[in-house]
Amino acid sequence: MADLLIRNALTVATVDAQRRELHGGWVAVTGNLIEAVGAGTDPAPAATRTIDATDCLVTPGLVNVHHHMYQNLTRAYPPMTDKPLFGWLQSLYPLWRAIDEESVYASAFVGLAELALSGCTTSSDHLYLHPRGAGDLLSAEIAAARELGMRFHPTRGSMSLSQKDGGLPPDDVVADDDEILAAGEAAVHRHHDRSHGAMVRIALAPCSPFSVTEQLMVRSAELAERLDVRLHTHFAENAEDDAFSLATFGCRPMEYLERTGWCTDRTWVAHCVMPDDDEQRRLGAAGIGVAHCPSSNLILASGIAPVVAMRAAGVKVGLGVDGSSSADSASLWMEARQAMLLAKLRGGAHAGTARMALEMATLGGAGCLGREGEIGVLAAGAVADIAVWKLTGPSFAGALADPIEAWLRCGPVSAWHTIVNGSFVVRDGEILHPDLSHVLHSHARHAARIQQLPR
Repeated sequence: MADLLIRNALTVATVDAQRRELHGGWVAVTGNLIEAVGAGTDPAPAATRTIDATDCLVTPGLVNVHHHMYQNLTRAYPPMTDKPLFGWLQSLYPLWRAIDEESVYASAFVGLAELALSGCTTSSDHLYLHPRGAGDLLSAEIAAARELGMRFHPTRGSMSLSQKDGGLPPDDVVADDDEILAAGEAAVHRHHDRSHGAMVRIALAPCSPFSVTEQLMVRSAELAERLDVRLHTHFAENAEDDAFSLATFGCRPMEYLERTGWCTDRTWVAHCVMPDDDEQRRLGAAGIGVAHCPSSNLILASGIAPVVAMRAAGVKVGLGVDGSSSADSASLWMEARQAMLLAKLRGGAHAGTARMALEMATLGGAGCLGREGEIGVLAAGAVADIAVWKLTGPSFAGALADPIEAWLRCGPVSAWHTIVNGSFVVRDGEILHPDLSHVLHSHARHAARIQQLPR
């Protein structure tokens, strides 16, 4: 007997190898794994608990592969809403140096709750800011994820190149290479779980070519190889990024990635807005993943990433909500919709479809995190990470022919149920954790402190 049966779905979009779409379908869960999936004509197992998914689309839980959760403490901060990337960063670093364990816990809890409401079940976080005396920030956000019940891939980020060395960040938020590498190795030993269905895995993540030394990039790749963990960084984000690479390193970002040892299938990069045709082929040949962050790219006027071409070249393209100060709304559903629309804008009306965006939000994210077949799919043996979407009401009136296109073209929509590892995080459109209001109060207090506002 299964523990949970989700039945009577309008469609179950498995996103499996055959891309099966099961009408009237069901998903059976036992423990933390999917036991079986089937169409309405297939006999479903008996279950201890049953959820009626009439008029609902059921998908794998969505996967977020780039975020900076601490940044929701400065969400939509007015003085920074009209600057491109470099000026935006330099203006915000003086505020962000005030983060500490308590504020990072609150920002991670709030950020993950917001993601869960958008159908996300697995999230990465690029925590690259570690001010002196701030405490163990990585462990603080891992504690928040465990408390809420979200699957979490935080990265031990870093910055080692301050303004006095030609970088962007101020001196008191950077560290030397040896200190950074030791902290990364300690985080892997303390938190990284290699088992099937792991709830926490760690990656190493030097922030960007303009905030770390070349030697740190090289040594991080070597350490990731030794520890068998993944690598993450910002890459080819906009024209400023390209110009910096040419002026500082004498090459384009792709060549820099290759010469520092990052062209490996353990790497995924954020943004990747500016690769040319040859670089796209090289990214695909190396097995590199890309976190496409469409809303952030729009807000910072970075450009439109060539995701359709990159996917065709074999690049594993997932989706990222990015930091709340640049994307502001941490909704994976919205990023999937933006990805679909921008693909149409760049490549023509035929280029972007809801199924393409769903694949990026599920399979693509699983590929970036090295967890194909385990997350981002509804299939026997995969983890029980499931999103149920109600397609009813005025927003969906008349959308009868194709539930998957309706899911992304209509709306906006939030998940009706979000199930992580077999347990409900969101039910009937609401976060189940009883402490959300308390954490939101704490978050508001820290946000006011960091923004230097009266409270």
